[in-house]
Formats: sequence, C-alpha cells, structure tokens
Amino acid sequence: MIPAAFDYVRPASVAEAVAALGEHGDEAKLLAGGHSLLPLMKLRLASPGVVVDLGRIPDLRGVRDDGDVLAIGAMTTHQAVVADPLVREHVPLLAHTTAMVGDPQVRNRGTLGGALAHGDAAGDLPAVAQVLEAEMVLEGPSGRRTVAAADFFVDYLTTAVGEDEVLVEVRVPKYGAGWGYRYEKFNRVAQAWAIVGVAAMVRRENGTVAEARVGLTNMGTVPYRARATEGALAGAPADATTLATAAEAADQGTDPPSDLNAQADYRRHLARVLTRRALEAASGA
Repeated sequence: MIPAAFDYVRPASVAEAVAALGEHGDEAKLLAGGHSLLPLMKLRLASPGVVVDLGRIPDLRGVRDDGDVLAIGAMTTHQAVVADPLVREHVPLLAHTTAMVGDPQVRNRGTLGGALAHGDAAGDLPAVAQVLEAEMVLEGPSGRRTVAAADFFVDYLTTAVGEDEVLVEVRVPKYGAGWGYRYEKFNRVAQAWAIVGVAAMVRRENGTVAEARVGLTNMGTVPYRARATEGALAGAPADATTLATAAEAADQGTDPPSDLNAQADYRRHLARVLTRRALEAASGA
C-alpha cells in the first residue's frame, strides 16, 4: 500500500497549476480531495510522475451568487456545499445529495470538482450535475471554456477535461420554490458506492407535471438522463399511477454493468423502483 515515487508540486494559482500540467504532460495528475487518486496510487493502479496539489489555491473554493446561477469553486469541499446557505436555498438537490456522499471524513476532504472530474458513473454527483444542467468551467493555456454537464462525461473515468486543463468552477442554475427534488440511493452500507442511484426533479403546475428530470447513477459508463421517463411525464397528471408507469421506462437506453455487487438485470429493476420512489417524493404524490 505504498505508492511509487513521484514529484510533488503545490501551485498557488490556477495559472501555476496549468503551467505545471503543460510542463509535465501526461506524467502529471491533479490532486483535489484525494479520495480517488490516493487509493489508486497506493494500489499502484496509478503511478503519476508528478502530483499537482490544488489545495493551496484560494480562488478555487467557495460559493458565490452570480445572477441566475451559483458559481461553486471546484475545490469546495462536500461539507461546505452541504452547509452553504445559497446552495440550500437555490439548489437544494445538490445539498441533499452531497450529504449522502461517503462519510463525514470523505465529505470534509473530498471536493465537488474532484468528484466530477474523476468521472465515475457510480459516484452520486455526476448524475445530479446532469439533472441540474450544470456547466463546468475549465481553464487551460488558451484561457477558459465552458462545457455543459451533458457533454462533460465522455466514458468510464473520462471527462472533457484536457490533459493541460483544470476544472475551476461549477455553475449551477438556481431553481425556484416550484421544484421538488429527491435522490434515492441503494447501496450495501452507508459508505459504499451506489449500486444504483436516481436523482429526480419535478416542477408541478395545476396538478400536472410541467417538467421532470431524472438522472441515473451506475447504469453504465457515464451518468444517464432517463429521457423516456421524462418525456412520458411532460404535461401528465402528477399522480402515483402516472409516475409509476413512467418509471417503468427509466432504464431504457442504459447499459448497466454486472459485477460482484449486482447483475445488470437487477440494476435495471432497481432503476425502475428507485425512479418511482424519487418521482413520488419530488412531486409530492
């Protein structure tokens, strides 16, 4: 459980971090919270020649109100996200789900940007970012660019972040009081990865579903939006029967893995059941 030898760089600014990545190329890995990279290094499943620690860059932490969106620094810890009054008021789904990530030790060290940039579809936050239609701000040698959550997760443990780029900010739209939300998660123990998770948001008008969003965790190599379920609910009555019927389509288009925790057909079953529960809670049905 001892990592291979590596050099260590601790930049004081994003520009210095980008320069370090440019200097060391694919030998370099960014260190955010460390809960993904360090275990891989200890098992020697990852052996970077250089670790670039982002923990000393103050501009990467904190939440600020930016008009119609909240701008959350990539190095903001999970616990800081949970406790932030702006997040709790305007994006309660993010606070609700983040409170379910790992355990207190993980939440006090792990970071929002680190979890998203790691790109693990079994993590809770990628599916939530999809449902919230968040945007990721990346900085590299050519400046900054913004990538929508729908385009950010490319494949298993692969995101749109380039080798010479740093995820600096997550921009999340504000959601008003008309939205209900829920994250349902099925796992073996509280600290374990979700076998399946479902994030749901529902906006009701006059007893009908004006808009529904459903994101799926661990149903493939990337997080999924349950588009068939969302489409079935648009304009439909917000009652338990309608929600249950729409939830039966939640696994359409997914490619769930089979592993030691669950077979693919069981994950499909869980996705349908958890989607129904999440929709009922989000809609108040």
